[in-house]
Amino acid sequence: MVLIRQGIALLTLALLAFETKTCFSQVISRASFPQGFTFGTASAAFQVEGAVKEDGRGPSIWDTFSHTFGKIIDFSNADVAVDQYHRFNEDIDLMKDMGMDAYRFSISWTRIYPDGTGQINQAGIDHYNKLIDALLAKGITPYVTLYHWDLPQALADKYNGWLSPQIVNDFAAYAETCFQKFGDRVKHWIVFNEPHTFTVQGYDAGLQAPGRCSIRLMCSEGNSATEPYIVAHHAILSYATVSDIYRKKYKAKQGGILGVSFDVIWYEPATNSTEDIEAAKRAQEFQLGWFLDPLMFGDYPSSMRTRVRDRLPKFSKSETSLIKGSLDFVGINHYTTWYTKDNSTNIIGFLLNDTLADTGTVSLPFRHGKAIGDRANSIWLYIVPEGMRSIMKYVKDRYGSSLPVYVTENGMDDPNSIFISLKDALKDEKRIKYHHDYLSNLLASIKEDGCNVKGYFVWSFSDNWEWSAGYTSRFGLYFVDYRNNFKRYPKASVEWFKKFLSS
Repeated sequence: MVLIRQGIALLTLALLAFETKTCFSQVISRASFPQGFTFGTASAAFQVEGAVKEDGRGPSIWDTFSHTFGKIIDFSNADVAVDQYHRFNEDIDLMKDMGMDAYRFSISWTRIYPDGTGQINQAGIDHYNKLIDALLAKGITPYVTLYHWDLPQALADKYNGWLSPQIVNDFAAYAETCFQKFGDRVKHWIVFNEPHTFTVQGYDAGLQAPGRCSIRLMCSEGNSATEPYIVAHHAILSYATVSDIYRKKYKAKQGGILGVSFDVIWYEPATNSTEDIEAAKRAQEFQLGWFLDPLMFGDYPSSMRTRVRDRLPKFSKSETSLIKGSLDFVGINHYTTWYTKDNSTNIIGFLLNDTLADTGTVSLPFRHGKAIGDRANSIWLYIVPEGMRSIMKYVKDRYGSSLPVYVTENGMDDPNSIFISLKDALKDEKRIKYHHDYLSNLLASIKEDGCNVKGYFVWSFSDNWEWSAGYTSRFGLYFVDYRNNFKRYPKASVEWFKKFLSS
């Protein structure tokens, strides 16, 4: 709140209030949504905390990856990130001032177990206790992610991490420690964030940690044809094991719920042909269905069984019993929509032997030279608000409406450039329109389509370190001045959300 009172911020907001008269066709607010609907912001430990060598924290695979030459676009690292480890009280005050109900953050596994297993690091427990207590003191509900991609480097060195079945037991032990230490106050657990992303980007494309793939010009080791499926299999079994532990030992006393946040691009058929319509369905099955089908139905989609064959691991009868029905809610991270075509010529399959080739599809954000929508800063993020309604309806139609759905991430980014003044950087009308239009479609999915959606989390609270994009991308509602002690400034979208949430 101190920042908001500063003269420059007040002047900026006053100018923006004058300049950005809302011209949206539909007026929406908190009151438009069902009573009890949760609004929050989101982050990930590695992207915001910094303090990577403080208070006993051990290294993760992203520490290693980000310090490997050529892996990060701007050659930066997350050693400081945006320093939320030291500034969380200030950030919580800003969340409270905005009117947010909840904060979704992740726990760094290596702050709890520096080597992935063994002795608990009490300083890590103390930090997250302080963070959780500070949130609750301001009336903000903690939504805790247990794994947001930062695997302990010690486990990668010991047995290649997610490639070994040993990871199931070690992850379960870490998760149970979190239930024991924080479960009296944390009632919403997101066990994994985007398992599809860390599976494909980390073990197929090699573009994210640990950087494994079949192309030796890019990766020193890996097998894109098999490793992604092995990693995914162990992640699914890990989630189900953790869910079983929680239900048997903690749920009755703590009363919490467990789920997974899935990354979901909406795939729109490139044409009305039967082949492209089927291709779009297949692409979605290889994205969302790959992970959600086993947790809902007990096995992978039939299209995956048919196309991947023996490279796709099998669940035993006991494993099927363990995984099926293990979710309490579904988290959806949705940003964009792409066109999808059938890859009947299998050109990609000829060049690559990986998960993309296995889908038999080609997905791109443009066709006939025309983009599907206005582009944000990221090369993959095109603004197509209708995709939000489409994916919510898809989840309801395929998986039913009995499980609640939370939109655990939604947002867009602007470029970070030394040529953009602070005044101009704070004028994020494009972001305001993005959230208005995506929220309008989310509201339609609830009121008109009967989708069981319970919450919406903005990605992200503040600008942060965006993985392989480093500091080149700004997703935040709050601008972080990286050249001036990580000072926070409210963008125009903060004022918009304050008005939206106060109604």
